[in-house]
Amino acid sequence: MTAAGTVIEAVAARLRARGERMTGPRRAVLTALAGRTEHLSVDEVVSAVTAVDPSVHRASVYRTLEALSELGVVQHVHVGHGRTAYHLVGNDGGHLHAQCRSCGAVRDLPGDLLDGTARRLATEFGFVLDADHVALSGQCAPCAEA
Repeated sequence: MTAAGTVIEAVAARLRARGERMTGPRRAVLTALAGRTEHLSVDEVVSAVTAVDPSVHRASVYRTLEALSELGVVQHVHVGHGRTAYHLVGNDGGHLHAQCRSCGAVRDLPGDLLDGTARRLATEFGFVLDADHVALSGQCAPCAEA
């Protein structure tokens, strides 16, 4: 079975368990994202979906990304100046991101990287950190060396 087929089957099972079904737009979005390691903008997702199924409307892609994010299958992260990027959540669950402010590269980080900081924020300030929706900003090693 292809990577897309495996993802579609797994998501279809999760949807059925919630009383929902695998729709054409959901299948197209999952197929477009499967096997991609990049963090795609919504426009890039729309383009990839159009290559898979040209009948899927842009608005359906937006609604599908939102539904799959709520299901925990797709992760979205705010990068740059408010731009949102999307990717499939791997078997290890969601993770954190870092974005180079010089070249714009986005790097995946371990999901537990800020656990100590999150505990301290909760304990000392009563603040619950939700760090997986925004990218940490800084410089990647090649840009810092330049």
